[in-house]
Amino acid sequence: MDSAASRLSWTNILFFAAAHLLAVAALVHLALDFSWWTLGLAAAWLVLCGLSITAGYHRHFAHPTHKAAWPVRVFYLFFGAASVQHSALKWAADHRDHHALTDEEGDPYDARKGFWWSHIGWIFVEDRHPLDLGLVPDLAGDPLVRFQHRHIVLLGVLAGCVLPAALGLLWGDPIGALLCAGFLRLALQWHATFSINSLAHMLGTQPYSRQCSARDSWVTALVTFGEGYHNYHHRFPGDYRNGVRWYHFDPTKWLIFLASKVRLTWDLRRIPAATIEVARARVAGMEPRAGEASSPE
Repeated sequence: MDSAASRLSWTNILFFAAAHLLAVAALVHLALDFSWWTLGLAAAWLVLCGLSITAGYHRHFAHPTHKAAWPVRVFYLFFGAASVQHSALKWAADHRDHHALTDEEGDPYDARKGFWWSHIGWIFVEDRHPLDLGLVPDLAGDPLVRFQHRHIVLLGVLAGCVLPAALGLLWGDPIGALLCAGFLRLALQWHATFSINSLAHMLGTQPYSRQCSARDSWVTALVTFGEGYHNYHHRFPGDYRNGVRWYHFDPTKWLIFLASKVRLTWDLRRIPAATIEVARARVAGMEPRAGEASSPE
């Protein structure tokens, strides 16, 4: 690692630590003054923010797997800001870099460097990947995406702190709402998202491709709204589905599909079944890797 990359980002480190301390404070608050309303708001915010990352940042902006009406795009961008994972513009640029350079030098969250680096270590150093608009020319000209990028901190505070606290006033628990929907939710969502960079490159099987470390696992799918079918995604990143089988847990694809039925999304991209089966057959003809049979699918 070069000297520039090894410099610690104290802003990220301190915010990460503060958010986790406030998440612990949220648990203490719930223990001392439990409220189903507060817990329900936190759960709702986890779903709204989580799907904004998976369906929005990932499957709409980073990979144009579907088109969306402007209210859906606003939803993606507003609750995505509350997720504190950069703007959609920066997130998409980093993610496209990850796909282009998976397991190579330049991969922002290179799994070859180990679990802790790919999970959280990469965010604790100075950003080695300044925004390259050349990676996201389709998004750089989008006025909604540009607005969110310019005002990402303000939108993050509004969506992640102010709005939950204001809603908490309705049942007399603004502090609990802020702590639980703001910071407990944020800590849980961070680790769910980060598990795709780490666990999804270490845990599971590789039924579609062995060209990189990405793996399919229903375990990671359960905590990431369906993003755990990562081997399929790396082989076919243009598909709006990650869990391609009917029984795969992928609420993100269900959301996008249901939205298409009321014309809020359209042009949903799907890889033909025959193409998928060809990929599976090619991998099936290879020698299995050690330990793969015991990994969860």
